[in-house]
Amino acid sequence: MKTNLIYPLLIVIASSSYGILSTIVKVAMQHGFTTSEAVSSQYIIGFMLVGTIFIVTQRQLPKLTKNGLLILVSAGIFTGITGIVYGESLKYLPASLAVVMLFQFTWIGLLLDCIFHKRLPSRPEVISIFVLFAGTILAAGVLNVDLSGIAIQGWLFGLAAAFTFACFIQFNSRPVEGITTTSRVLIVSFVALIMISIFLNPEIAWNGKLFTEGLWKFGLALGLFGIILPIYLFSIAVPKVGGALASILSAIELPVAVTVSVIVLHESLTLLQIVGIILVILGMLLPTMLANRKITAP
Repeated sequence: MKTNLIYPLLIVIASSSYGILSTIVKVAMQHGFTTSEAVSSQYIIGFMLVGTIFIVTQRQLPKLTKNGLLILVSAGIFTGITGIVYGESLKYLPASLAVVMLFQFTWIGLLLDCIFHKRLPSRPEVISIFVLFAGTILAAGVLNVDLSGIAIQGWLFGLAAAFTFACFIQFNSRPVEGITTTSRVLIVSFVALIMISIFLNPEIAWNGKLFTEGLWKFGLALGLFGIILPIYLFSIAVPKVGGALASILSAIELPVAVTVSVIVLHESLTLLQIVGIILVILGMLLPTMLANRKITAP
């Protein structure tokens, strides 16, 4: 495999793991747990897993510059806030529409990357965004959703989740010197845990619900696919490909979320949703395909 394809592939794997989370949360809810309890368990157990890896492999935090620490703390803050505001959006929006709102992070991430690097978006990026947007609408099944009567809070929380997730990707695209991937994930997950503890349900760690009522099983899965795998891979790959391409590639989360919900929760899948999934995958691959074509052209 060409080296220039490895890092985009890592981002696809990381984003795919995020796509599994919504189904795990729904299964946890079927077992009597709330959304906030499931999300809290994700960050608590996720941090415990990262901490264990850190103790086994390193045991000593690196010395960071103020700029490096700011990058990591910011990434952790936006990670935690995304979980909080996306959960809030689900209180007001149908799940399909909440997903569509979250996926506005694709064009927001591209816009932020252009602002930070003082550049205009390339033609492949613009084409990709339009294809992704069309695919997202179809794949989420939002055409069958009645939009009348939806509270403004839902739209605002959904857009806020898209913005904070785009910010998380942007901060992860910035390299930090003198720090290992494990140390980076440890700091980011710790800051995210603090944010979650302020706004959600940290008491599950000491009231017995996490470890005696079985919530830890869902927290383990959520921590693995929502903390360990994606943040590790994002930390490795996003600095290599940049925030713009990372935002586009992250769109794979939607097809994975739809597919897993069909397999595990036996949700229906229409022909339009299948067309949407194909469009999302096409829009996600366009920038990389065109870039490789330009490189190999005589």
